Amino acid sequence: MTTENKICLVWVNGDREAALNMLFMYAYNSKLQGWWDEVRLIVWGPSAKTLSVDIELQAEIKQMAEAGVQVWACKACADRYGVSATLEEKGVLVRYTGDPFTQMLQSDWKVLTI
Repeated sequence: MTTENKICLVWVNGDREAALNMLFMYAYNSKLQGWWDEVRLIVWGPSAKTLSVDIELQAEIKQMAEAGVQVWACKACADRYGVSATLEEKGVLVRYTGDPFTQMLQSDWKVLTI
């Protein structure tokens, strides 16, 4: 029996430098190098607003998605900031994340929050 190695990276602080120089690099390389079988990035809280206006971050998200990283954004947060449509246009899956995130925490996912 094989066990999948799964990681969920949660970007909540809206800090573009932390995203570019840690979280996004790790997410991308995790998938590219095969460190994890499944890599999911959740854009949550103020990060949704930051991502919606930052072209460089959007390019990084696109690159990650093309490499196989699942990129989600919290719909409640994105709606609160009025950026759901913008994020969806950039290829981000905008969905309510409370329940699926709870399921991840209660299962075998590893979680890293920045």
